Amino acid sequence: MPPAKPALLLALDSAGRIRVGDLLMARAIWSGSISFGLLNVPVRLYSAVARRSIGLREIRESDGARIRHRRVAEGTEEEVPYEKIVKAFEITPDRYIPLTRGEMEALAPEKTRSIEVMDFVDLEEIDPIYFDSPYYLGPAEGAEKAYSLLARAMEESGKVAIARFVFRNKEHLAALRPADGVLTLTTMRFADEVVPPEELEDALPSGKPRVAKREVEMAEQLIDSLTRRFDPAAYRDEYREKLLALIESKAEGKEIVAAPEGEAPRPTKAPDLMAALEESIAAAKGDGAGAKKRAKKPAKRPAKKSRAKAKK
Repeated sequence: MPPAKPALLLALDSAGRIRVGDLLMARAIWSGSISFGLLNVPVRLYSAVARRSIGLREIRESDGARIRHRRVAEGTEEEVPYEKIVKAFEITPDRYIPLTRGEMEALAPEKTRSIEVMDFVDLEEIDPIYFDSPYYLGPAEGAEKAYSLLARAMEESGKVAIARFVFRNKEHLAALRPADGVLTLTTMRFADEVVPPEELEDALPSGKPRVAKREVEMAEQLIDSLTRRFDPAAYRDEYREKLLALIESKAEGKEIVAAPEGEAPRPTKAPDLMAALEESIAAAKGDGAGAKKRAKKPAKRPAKKSRAKAKK
């Protein structure tokens, strides 16, 4: 009797894409209230993303033995239990300032249950570089009317609320905004967490190279020819899908042949920019025209057999 195929948690979603594991249950990960002025709206926080990363283990290649990582003191093989480990800040190589658990807890932000709204701003004023992790806010039991009122008022005003709250022992800056009657919360980076371009020194060009007006117009034309309405479902994690297919194939005992590595794309040289732009625009237009021709072109009818062939 052949060995049973390993049960891989692979399935397809409603769009026919591969997903890992079962559907996530809606479970609140934080509860509190949105507070601004004299208004308090009790809410629950839910994750807005489903991590689809594939968990891979480390094993020894020769026999498949699982690799375990231990906490050991440097220079010894002595394993250190968790309760004997403290945090420390390294001021110079091998010189540390230890911080006890009591000291760390005393500095921890006050654990409030309030999402304190500080300001309302226009969404266009926020650079996306400040956004971090998205969540959904749902109403707590009995707060449905106040929740709907706040969502509708924000939607009609077109404003985004900037708030702060404590989540997982850390103070967060956050943006609250409505989406089809549902409030979303996206944690944000503080200003000093975003690296300004001038700190990259030699990584970015110091001056602006001279660019001809015609080159700019051609580049804009190429952008226009490739402009589409944003559809998030049109973009897929191709690497994850290939990795899942590889895992399934190996689980079925199929032989895998490694594909040759592709060449890295070469940068377009300055003298070739116009030619590259013109070819790109022509290709973009050609694909569109070709698609229309293919759509309009009638299907070919099967050729009639000649009488001579029919007699044979």
